[in-house]
Amino acid sequence: MKIEKKETFLLVTSNEESFSDFYNSFLNQQIHLHKEHLVVQISKTTKITAKELLLIIKISEEKKENNKSFVLVNSDANVSSFPENFNIVPTLQEAEDILEMEAIERELGF
Repeated sequence: MKIEKKETFLLVTSNEESFSDFYNSFLNQQIHLHKEHLVVQISKTTKITAKELLLIIKISEEKKENNKSFVLVNSDANVSSFPENFNIVPTLQEAEDILEMEAIERELGF
């Protein structure tokens, strides 16, 4: 797992071959990540199922409760098979756009 500080968020990128390895690494680092807006980019080489992706929804919900953004980037995911309030997009640019929109919503008090 690679963590890169961007201007307004942390980019977490998987480099593990299995999702369970990535998820365990992510959970081990979560204490350092909880105060940051996160974009998590799942590598195409990381084998992942829709069921495994659902494990991340709890983390996403916790972020939203703490007024932080969480966006998952995965070009292979079928967006329609996830809850509407779960931010999952195919590209990093779209993730950055969602972060900007959510920042505006927080400023406006939504």
